[in-house]
Amino acid sequence: MLSTLVVVLPVFALIFSGWGAFKLKILGEHAIAELNRFVVYLALPALLFDIMANTEGSELWQPGFIAAYLLSSVIAFTLPFVIRLRGRLPLADKALDGLNAAYSNTGYMGIPLSLVAFGPAVLPATTLSIIITVCITFAAAIILIETGMQTEKKPLRLVGKVSASLIRNPLLVAPALGAILAFSGWSIPGPIETFLKMLGGAASPCALVTLGLFLALPRKLERDSLNAISFLVFVKLIVHPLATWLLAVYVFRLPPLLAESATLLAALPAGTGPFMLAEHYRREAAVTSNVILYSTVLSVLTLSAFLAFVR
Repeated sequence: MLSTLVVVLPVFALIFSGWGAFKLKILGEHAIAELNRFVVYLALPALLFDIMANTEGSELWQPGFIAAYLLSSVIAFTLPFVIRLRGRLPLADKALDGLNAAYSNTGYMGIPLSLVAFGPAVLPATTLSIIITVCITFAAAIILIETGMQTEKKPLRLVGKVSASLIRNPLLVAPALGAILAFSGWSIPGPIETFLKMLGGAASPCALVTLGLFLALPRKLERDSLNAISFLVFVKLIVHPLATWLLAVYVFRLPPLLAESATLLAALPAGTGPFMLAEHYRREAAVTSNVILYSTVLSVLTLSAFLAFVR
């Protein structure tokens, strides 16, 4: 449990920093939107571009791992669509619920916790999980949100409007450009790489501080929202890793180290991606912020139990 706590502690510290800054009136409510815009339009695109541009295809070609992790993410993402949590929600809000259930905090917690648990041998698989989470699961949610928020009724015009919105979205454009650069064989010049590392490194801290600011706002959650939070936390911490374990071990027959690594990554709490999208698209972010908070708190127990089991 101590190793898990060491990794999770900075997450809580950053969230608490935002909460304290709001309560001490260092930052106000307007800072939530401005910090989130910085993350969505600058920091996170730089991080996604850097990840994709520095990905070596030969090192990351692990089809069994990819299939197990991706399919389990699809299962977790789909469950909120199948089970009605808060009445008849718009498609955009259902997509956010799905993302809450499937978006592991791989970027911030995946690498340090994987190194502590399994050593450097699992780093390629950890990088794969980050790419799947931030470039596939995240992208699918954006597409559904954009589709749900369009008012156009004619199918061809709807496709055109959604496509235009996606082309302008930096969270999709940045990893696509990074992938093109990676396949071209070109390398990023040193000063640009340093710039990307510095800017991309601000994504998670700023997102967590923004989350703390949002949690400090006074609000009242309805009963349906509390039920939704409980269900989404359960799916994220229990269903997602269990589905990953079953697929990895019994369907794709992965080696024990890869199967355990995939399960650990799926068992991570919800990351800040759903909250950033909720704020960016001006959707109700109270459920999302609480899913991130409570899944992070409870993951200290669930991750410690899993690590004790595999050891």
